[in-house]
Amino acid sequence: MQVYRLPALSDNYIFLLHDPEQNVAAVVDPAEADPVLRQLDALGAQLTVIFNTHHHMDHVGGNRKLIERFPDAIVYGGEDDRGRIPGQQIFLREGDRVEFADRAGEVFFVPGHTRAHIAYYFPPAEGEEMGDLFCGDTLFAGGCGRLFEGTPAQMVSSLTKFRKLPDNTRIWCAHEYTLKNLKFALTVDGENLDLQQRFEQVLAARERNEATVPSTLGVEKRTNPFLRWEVPALQKAVKSQDPVETFARVRSRKDNF
Repeated sequence: MQVYRLPALSDNYIFLLHDPEQNVAAVVDPAEADPVLRQLDALGAQLTVIFNTHHHMDHVGGNRKLIERFPDAIVYGGEDDRGRIPGQQIFLREGDRVEFADRAGEVFFVPGHTRAHIAYYFPPAEGEEMGDLFCGDTLFAGGCGRLFEGTPAQMVSSLTKFRKLPDNTRIWCAHEYTLKNLKFALTVDGENLDLQQRFEQVLAARERNEATVPSTLGVEKRTNPFLRWEVPALQKAVKSQDPVETFARVRSRKDNF
């Protein structure tokens, strides 16, 4: 399974998954159709699957046009997004399985950003070291999604599911927010040497107009404040020793950053 990262809109990423043996493709969160169609034409591939993580238009905006071009494509989304994702045919729940390119993916129910958000995790293929997590707007490189329809407790529960995955999991998040996220992270975890080093690396990468996605879970655990609610330095920064309250206070500060 080859993953193509396609820039879209102002700061979105769409992920095209290509099975070169069968020359078919799946797409994750098509914000718009045209970048997907261009990549499919370049590959000469047929689109067979649309994987949506949640209903926001910058994740499903390309569904209808893609379905018009590939009417047999199957559209996946969360059970609780019924009626909110254009063309949705498959309604997924926690623990369901999806398949593409001879790889089986696990579905996580991860409410917080929205009440119905899901994520797709593909463990490493045989002979490979890295797994792949397509997490939409739940986890970002250096950050996490705003809580539009969920609670801090829900988001902590959702992110805890991700924290249990192997450190060598690639994090395919849907936006290029990393530099701003890390600027904020330094305000609550500024003594973190790993974070300081990562900030300098990301700053240099963005000055070269390089993408910072995918990240890896190991890097996120060391540097992302939204996965570090149990770290004493972070709790001290927000004056709370309760994990959920610590997360909530960090999220509130980020909302106003």
